[in-house]
Amino acid sequence: MPLIVLRPEPGAGQTVARAEAMGLAVRCHSLFAAQPLNWGAPPPDKFDALLVTSAQTARLGGPALDLYASLPTYAVGEATAAALHARGFGNVVSGSSDGTAIAAQIATDGHRAVLHLAGDMVAAIDAGPLRITRVAVYTMAESQAGDALRADIAAGAIILVHSPRAAARLAELAPMDLRAASHVAAISPAALNAAGQGWASASAADLPRDDRVLALAVRLCEDLGDRAGKRAT
Repeated sequence: MPLIVLRPEPGAGQTVARAEAMGLAVRCHSLFAAQPLNWGAPPPDKFDALLVTSAQTARLGGPALDLYASLPTYAVGEATAAALHARGFGNVVSGSSDGTAIAAQIATDGHRAVLHLAGDMVAAIDAGPLRITRVAVYTMAESQAGDALRADIAAGAIILVHSPRAAARLAELAPMDLRAASHVAAISPAALNAAGQGWASASAADLPRDDRVLALAVRLCEDLGDRAGKRAT
């Protein structure tokens, strides 16, 4: 059963490479493409920490992003931290969970005024005692995905879902009558919920990381292979 990757680039290429190295057959239908926005950079001295929740910020933030390189920086995910390091950010704390978890870490570290550079649509964050100023530096534009994706879903596949927004878009593109043959492997419970009902199975990774959702997909492949083998005997 093929694996369908819905991520935008450059994450899509990374996931495809990892999956193929595991011996999986992969088809890529990126649902979104990241595009930079013109954004106004607030004065760095108004903040005592920087929060970045996507590697796209490091890729698309432009020269103004470098104004904040001296701030204590908090990144959600190893890929985001690596992208910031590549931009010259040296003081980066990486969290493997989500925005709310790393907001708690920022507060524990004694910071209060936080600049959050992100996309124009972000998951909700429980700010606690923090005063978070969010500035959008990129947008995720819908790409052309339709008949080819629907045909793959109807034929049966394991679909990797890396965000709630991608899951919601998948639910729009795949009507209920096409879902029964395909399985959803989501990166988080929020993404799982956004994918809707009617799938052959749907489950979320134990941690919101690409390697964990791929591991979930491998287990699904193995389980499906075992079931097919038992039916054949």
